[in-house]
Amino acid sequence: MKQDILTIEDVKLFVNRFYDKIRTDKLLGPIFNERIQDRWPEHLEKMYCFWQTVLLGEHTYFGSPFPPHAQLPVGHEHFAKWMELFTPTVDELFTGEKAAEASWRAAKMAELFEMKIEHYKKSGIKNLV
Repeated sequence: MKQDILTIEDVKLFVNRFYDKIRTDKLLGPIFNERIQDRWPEHLEKMYCFWQTVLLGEHTYFGSPFPPHAQLPVGHEHFAKWMELFTPTVDELFTGEKAAEASWRAAKMAELFEMKIEHYKKSGIKNLV
């Protein structure tokens, strides 16, 4: 029986499953693998901390999530695919308030990142320092 996302182990489970799907996806895999290369353990650790902070209220993530994404070669289809993988991953593993919150927050983040990336492309800004 499925439960809600309650612990860091739960966070690690959905993050690992989600990024396993990302890495092999025909649209997203090449972008993520090109950017992350052999640093997947570090990336996953950062994602555990991010979602632990957001969902569990345990403040382990420090940083700004947007700048590393600002220069990615992505558009609407990439964010749609990201959500197409994210929500079903959470839903196949968990049910409950935190699971629903994870999907809601991911959708809002995808929407915001998509708008901001489009803005940066149109404005010609090269660096976010």
